[in-house]
Amino acid sequence: MLLRRIFAVILLLLAVVLLIGVGAIIGTTPVGARVLSSFGTPTPTPKPILTVQGTPPAIGAKAVYLLDADTGHTLVNVNGQQRLPMASTTKIMTALITLQSADLNQIVTIKQDAIDEVKKNQGSSAQLVVGDKIRLADLLYALMLPSGDDAAISIADTVAGSSAKFVDMMNQYAQRLHLTQTHYVNPDGLTYLTPQGKPDPNHYTSASDLAQLTRIAMNDPLFAQIAQLQEYKLAPTIDHHAYDWTTTDTLLSSYPGAVGVKTGFTPEAGYCLVFAGTSGGQHLIGVVLNDSATDPNVRFTDARKLLDWGFALPLRPPPPTPQP
Repeated sequence: MLLRRIFAVILLLLAVVLLIGVGAIIGTTPVGARVLSSFGTPTPTPKPILTVQGTPPAIGAKAVYLLDADTGHTLVNVNGQQRLPMASTTKIMTALITLQSADLNQIVTIKQDAIDEVKKNQGSSAQLVVGDKIRLADLLYALMLPSGDDAAISIADTVAGSSAKFVDMMNQYAQRLHLTQTHYVNPDGLTYLTPQGKPDPNHYTSASDLAQLTRIAMNDPLFAQIAQLQEYKLAPTIDHHAYDWTTTDTLLSSYPGAVGVKTGFTPEAGYCLVFAGTSGGQHLIGVVLNDSATDPNVRFTDARKLLDWGFALPLRPPPPTPQP
């Protein structure tokens, strides 16, 4: 009886060794490798994504764009490639270039040209004071929250030596990012007049380009932090006055999940807004350009409509990738 058991165990071990050897041989042959691969790890099920269904809400802006920031898929596109003035949403590019190319601990001395920019062009102001010495990182809050045109000029002078040289950097970076419908003439988005007294037509973007740029910018942790702040206080020191900057973006306080990004207005651009929100693990970025010429609140109402619609879209597996 004992001999039978021993003999059975020996036969079992031999069978196992034989199977392992055959598997190794098969795996080294082209046909065998294909056979074995067919029994390999199953193809993972694609992660469901927001899928367009139904009609988006009616928005009166000249251009409307809604982007799934997680996948890069376009959810709404109304005149998204049309070139339009974008006012202070320009400052998204100004901030991004500064974050990527400058020493944020550098001390900036506020000069008269920054103050003149606001006065000459009826711009928005961070109330900077000539002679104050402020860290470059702090000026990014002055740029983005109260939309300080004085901050934009101070930043441009510091990073590139002059506003003109900084604008060259902006346009070169737009080209590298393939933002083909974007061109800048200043770092703040204010209307500059031509010698004929007309608005310079060379400062423009598209809603699509602006959404793509914002998607890149929101991947920078400091930019994302600044974009969603509602207030930033800078305590006084021997080098500068006290500052208290509050955001112009009321969507941040009126829509749960809003995380930015930037307002804009000039008579030529109308009321503009780049917005971003998160809900249920999904992230959306939207743009409305020239949403109203008279009412600053329309853009925020429209942003809420678009975010609600986008987050309510069904999550479905993406369509299969076409095979070559």
